[in-house]
Amino acid sequence: MAKPQTLKAEGRARTGSGSLKQMRREGFVPAVVYGGGAENQNVKINAKVFRDMLKASASDSILVNLDLDGGGTQLAFLQDVQQNALTGQYLHVDFLAVDAKTAITANLPLVFTGEAVGVKAGGLLEQLLYTVEISCLPNDLPESIAADVSDLAIGEALHIGKIDFPEGVTPVLSADVVVAVVAKTRLAKSDDAVGADAEAAPAAEAEAAAE
Repeated sequence: MAKPQTLKAEGRARTGSGSLKQMRREGFVPAVVYGGGAENQNVKINAKVFRDMLKASASDSILVNLDLDGGGTQLAFLQDVQQNALTGQYLHVDFLAVDAKTAITANLPLVFTGEAVGVKAGGLLEQLLYTVEISCLPNDLPESIAADVSDLAIGEALHIGKIDFPEGVTPVLSADVVVAVVAKTRLAKSDDAVGADAEAAPAAEAEAAAE
């Protein structure tokens, strides 16, 4: 399961675009903590610490223990991150305050395990989904979803409904959504054609001899 990381969040009173720009120049990211039955809290977090935390995480669906100024800690789910499209600078972050009984929705990396029998036979495994949306309680949040593709033969597909999700984790997508398929490669198709020609040759020779 994903372990919540601790992130210091300092209260901020400054508002307005000018104040927020100055805050970013000082190395902070403006953020807000909402939900949990309490009033929204305007906070700021260290930009470098936040960037390092994201780089070390397998996905952007992160649980954090916010260390609030004089207010103890608050378990929160990273809900939204706004970035400058040109510079990559973090502009604003939204955190959703949660507790152990709050259901959350997350997009997690989909990791394939095993080697498909179809790949061993010359096929090509094509991954159609790289992340999968799930719903769970905070304590059940995994870092990624593993899907075993070992039994896939050429021409077969893996559907959401065939993935063994961890206990307490439910997929949001319907069971018939395809996440991967083992396709036949050009080489495999060429080998099939050669094999078919080889099988047809004796029959053609026998027919010619009979005539």
